[in-house]
Amino acid sequence: MDFVQMGIVLLLVVLLAIPMGKYIARAFSLEETKLDRVFGFEKIIYKLSGIKLSSMTWKQYAIAALLFNIVMFAITYLVVRLQHVLPGNPSGIAAMDPFLSFNTISSFLTNTNLQHYSGESGLSYLSQMMVIMYLMFTTPATGLAICIAFFRGLTGQKSMGNFYVDLVRAHTRILIPLSIVVGLVLVSQGVPQTLSGTVNAETLEGAQQQIARGPVAALESIKHLGTNGGGFFGVNSAHPFENPNPFTNVLEILSMFLIPASLPFAFGHMAKSRKQGWILFSSMGIIFLAFLAAAYFAESNGNPALANIGISQGNGSMEGKEVRFGIAQSALFTTVTTAATTGTVNNMHDTLTPLGGMVPLGLMMLNNIFGGDGVGTINILMYAILGVFLAGLMVGRTPEFLGRKIEAKEMKLIAITILVHPLIILVPSAIALATEMGSSAISNPGFHGISQVVYEFTSSAANNGSGFEGLGDNTPFWNISTGVVMLLGRYLSIIAMLAAAGSLLSKKPVPETLGTFKTDNMTFMTILIFTVIVVGALTFFPVLALGPIAEWLTIAN
Repeated sequence: MDFVQMGIVLLLVVLLAIPMGKYIARAFSLEETKLDRVFGFEKIIYKLSGIKLSSMTWKQYAIAALLFNIVMFAITYLVVRLQHVLPGNPSGIAAMDPFLSFNTISSFLTNTNLQHYSGESGLSYLSQMMVIMYLMFTTPATGLAICIAFFRGLTGQKSMGNFYVDLVRAHTRILIPLSIVVGLVLVSQGVPQTLSGTVNAETLEGAQQQIARGPVAALESIKHLGTNGGGFFGVNSAHPFENPNPFTNVLEILSMFLIPASLPFAFGHMAKSRKQGWILFSSMGIIFLAFLAAAYFAESNGNPALANIGISQGNGSMEGKEVRFGIAQSALFTTVTTAATTGTVNNMHDTLTPLGGMVPLGLMMLNNIFGGDGVGTINILMYAILGVFLAGLMVGRTPEFLGRKIEAKEMKLIAITILVHPLIILVPSAIALATEMGSSAISNPGFHGISQVVYEFTSSAANNGSGFEGLGDNTPFWNISTGVVMLLGRYLSIIAMLAAAGSLLSKKPVPETLGTFKTDNMTFMTILIFTVIVVGALTFFPVLALGPIAEWLTIAN
């Protein structure tokens, strides 16, 4: 029955992703389409905003994206610092600490949504809407725009496009319509949507209890569609107000997986090669299924430490999981949220078995298995180019991808991106473990403590946002260090990949010959999968051996 549940959900993902990919390709087309007539009001937005419809070079595109993000950082930082004197604060929540504010804004600006605060008690309603929900729209829209520009460069379109036009289209044609539909469905299932304050209730014992509520449904819809992940409540989608029942659980899985799973198909349409899209989707899908199987079997087999002392675990390891979801839907949610770099959780990852906890950790370390709204597909294409380069070296040919030669400039940019990701994970983790200001936050000493630290920085670098919540991370050290890692993890790769796409776009296409290495067949898919696994294993296996693997070997004996 568990396999049937998971299989139906994943089948729905594929059935929705195929037409969605085609729609995304049309929505961001540089040619006029029927969608331009449907969304004609966008011209009013362009006029009021002073947006010029001219094409941009990759440098102009990157500068526009960075400036837009800098302005957002400044405005939203001021809101959370001044929320105690601003309206929309019926519960009288105080201003957020400066270091925590830096971490929070860095987190939501980078589409990470790592939370070192508790949602219902840390932010006013105004901050939840003007900062959190606002950034939950604009940051995935930024990621989508960057992704589409990257696609254009690789597929030889007329230009890289215009960042501001792509940003508007991501909102009007994708995120806002979908979030309205999903939000209304969530309201119908009992998710609160109100601006009223907390409710005072009397318990059966006669005690007084304050029940937090607010505009939850609006946040939940864009939180998942935008692969954001930040929860309105501290326990995220494990809270019954955020995720009341199995139906909403499936809806949230579909929402956070829809756009990431659609982007490979969108790339296939833009490249005029549907096979190319299927190869990318299948490569990521095979690795995803392997991780899902590992998570499911690790959790369904239970914790060996409990089994060793005679405690029966007939339903698997249910520690930290909701009974209304069970093992299957918890394992699926965990795998999807870290594959799609969403970061929302319906169970506490810190309570997963060591091998179960290694699944979200491993997916974030790879950071290219579907990924967020744009990021994962860019990363898997980066590995595809690397795979083509390695294959070219083996046969003594100049490597080509989609008719354009891969040369030293592109490979240097890709090498920088590949090296930066582990660097901003492993170096801060080593500093945290070696110093009192970092190690004092560990709640579970030993091998699991290593996993807590590495997970926090991996989640930050991958712009995921989930955490091993046993870590006491609301301190100046953790707020500053993870904030910096989130910013580096987001913007260094954006600049490097736009530069690579711009370089490829400027090259003349090379005609296909008998010696051209095909990238739309099973051979290339095998090369791509092995490239991802080998690079990931060589980079991160030592730290995994010190954390979850060592912990498993300890409790299993």
